Amino acid sequence: MAAGRLPCTAAVMIDDIKVRVTRFDFAPGAETGWHRHAHDYVITAVTDCEMELEEPGGSTRRISVPSGTSYRRDAGVEHNVINAGSGSMTFVEVELK
Repeated sequence: MAAGRLPCTAAVMIDDIKVRVTRFDFAPGAETGWHRHAHDYVITAVTDCEMELEEPGGSTRRISVPSGTSYRRDAGVEHNVINAGSGSMTFVEVELK
């Protein structure tokens, strides 16, 4: 975790042989911490999500994911996700085992 940033909260909702479903809740400025995804995954935004993504090599980028929309990524993605918005941010991640 970066100095001064709070961690997001992660609540596992389902974890079986096929999927892991986790709800992530972020206060403004909160982060996931660096991680690498071991599985293909889909996130669905519960709130509008203004994310800053820290990526390997020191690059960063911002993305907006409107509430109710989803995106998919392949296993192997490595990043730190930060709530770059002024309000709370929530999404649900489904990992495909």
